[in-house]
Formats: sequence, structure tokens, C-alpha cells
Amino acid sequence: MYIKGTARVDRRTKDLVKRLMPGEIAIINHSDLDNLAAQSLVAARPKAVINAASSITGYYPNPGPLLLVQSGISLLDAAGEDVMGVEEGRTIEIIDNDIYADGKCIGSGQSLEIEDIREKMAQANLNMNKVFSNFVKNTIEHAKNELGMVAGEYSIPTISTVLKGKHVLVVVRGQNYREDLDAVRSYIREVKPVLIGVDGGADALWESGYKPDIIIGDMDSVSNDTLFSGAELIVHAYTDGRAPGLERIRNLGLPARTFAIPGTSEDIAMLLAYEQKAELIVAVGTHSSVEEFLEKGRHGMASTLLVRMKVGSILVDAKGVSKLYRGRIKARYLAQIVLAALLPLGVIVFISPVTRELLRLVYLQFKLLLGI
Repeated sequence: MYIKGTARVDRRTKDLVKRLMPGEIAIINHSDLDNLAAQSLVAARPKAVINAASSITGYYPNPGPLLLVQSGISLLDAAGEDVMGVEEGRTIEIIDNDIYADGKCIGSGQSLEIEDIREKMAQANLNMNKVFSNFVKNTIEHAKNELGMVAGEYSIPTISTVLKGKHVLVVVRGQNYREDLDAVRSYIREVKPVLIGVDGGADALWESGYKPDIIIGDMDSVSNDTLFSGAELIVHAYTDGRAPGLERIRNLGLPARTFAIPGTSEDIAMLLAYEQKAELIVAVGTHSSVEEFLEKGRHGMASTLLVRMKVGSILVDAKGVSKLYRGRIKARYLAQIVLAALLPLGVIVFISPVTRELLRLVYLQFKLLLGI
């Protein structure tokens, strides 16, 4: 293997992809590369990805590395901490499993091929029963401490956006969130729900041509452009009142409120809509499976389980809706639809005396013109 390109370096993959250009080499430090991160890397179209950490540790069968390699992107794995010291924008070379800068070897890794990854995933699958058991135990244990989420033991921030009696669309930066958001375009156009972007989900709305009404979350993965869109800002705070994301908002000179409550930002977005008497909550890109929570580095889902139990009567999960039907209408199906529509018209023409007489006159005029 020989690959040469410009290096882009960042410990946070979601920040790296914002400046990663096609044909460059991404250098990341992402243990158990998750599917969402892999999707964002694939969309940026680098020549190769060098991971300082192990892309698949065997803890669970994370699909990110497989997606990356199947998309034709070379993956050099477990290259070590030293590669994170590569200067941004520097030209580097990958020769076999070694990394060179200015002719000097600066690190080595393991080139992962599809079969290597499949084998590691198969081994990780054997560990899933134990992982799932621990996940459930953690969920139950944390649920005891987070019962206040369903008992109403929290202070709802006062907001200016009216949610009462309205549909609310909550967009989270989860798997296939862009495709699912596209799939509900007609719903957004016709119903005009209140749009809530959860952290990076706000960027998804903005990039799709929608102005979020509310942005809620830690504010660590939302672009400045979206924050300045005019949306109402709610910063997710810890139960002790600390809100690290508030500093960024203040530095930008923007007003914001805080919502101090345990759980994830998507949980509190749903709770906010529920407590404000929304008629319906439609969720796009949310996390609800064990694998998705493991990808987020969480070993339990107590808050999400409790919140979904509470808001379930008005919650519609649109996650995966884009997969329901991906095909295109075939020409023969379209022809059948047209013929079906013409049949009633033809029957009317031949049954109606008026149209029959009109056709006879047209036929006679046609004969006169041709001299028949």
C-alpha cells in the first residue's frame, strides 16, 4: 500500500470532518469507531484514515470500520499516540503499514481489510451477551436515581416559543438522520411543526434549509452559523446547575436559558415538548438501541427509557423511515398508472353522444383536408 496526501488531525472526529477535504488523510484518535463517525468520514471522501486508537476493540461489534473500508477508504489502525503530533496540513506518506513525514518514519499501524474486520466483529459478537447483561443492570441502577425525570422533580425553563397544541419535530444527530429528515419533508411542509435541533441536529436542520425554532443541548457540536440563526437557545446543565456550554453562548453574545436535569440532551428535548403540552412529538435520528448507546460511550439508557415511557403516548419515532421504501417508480408501473387514468376518459368519450359526434366531425374534416 502506498498513499500520499495532506494530513488533517483532530482527536474529535466530528470536528475533523468539518475541515477534511476529498483526497486528504484523516488522522483520528477514535476507539471503537462508531457508525455515525464512519458515515461522516465517508462523506468527506479522504484517501485514508489513520486511527491512533483501535477502531474495533472487541467490546462490541461496532460497524464503523467495516463501513469505512467497504467505501474504498484505507484504514490504518492502532497507529499509536505519536501520530496525533503530526502537524495539520503536512504532507505524509503511508508505505505498507508505516507512516512517513519528510522521509522519516513517524509511526506504524495495522492495515485493516474487510475480512480482518469481519473476523473481529464475529469475535466481538461472542461478548455481546455479557455486555447486554451489564447494560441492563446499569440501566436499572441508574433508573433508581433518575426517577425524578418522570416524577416531575425538575424546573422547566420558561420559553417564548409556543409548543402547546402543536406538533414538535425533534432532530438528533443519529444514524441516517439526514436521510430520515429528507423523508419527512412533506410532513414539515404541510404540518409546519415546531423544529427543535438537539446539538448537531440543529445543523442538520439548517443545512436542509430549515430554521430551527429551538436549539437544545451541550452546545459543543453546533456551528456558529446555526447558533446565530435566531433560534431560542437552551443549554443542558448538570443537576448541580453547572452548564459548561453556557460559556460558549455567552462569548458569542447570545441569550440562553438552562435546563438542569440528568439524562441526554435528546431526552430533555422530548420532556420540554411534553411538559409544554405539545400535541405530538416526532423524533428523527434519536438513539434507542443498545448498540447506539454503546457507540455513544454510554453503558446504560435509564433516562431514555424513563422519558420514552412518560412521553410515549404522543411520541412518533421517525428513525429509519427513509428505509421503508428506497426504490424508484419503474417505467412500466408509470405506464400502467397512465393507462388506468385514461380508461375512464375513453369510456366517457365513446358513451357520450356529444363527444361521439364531435369525433365524427373531426374525422370528416380530416378526410376533406387530405382529399380522401
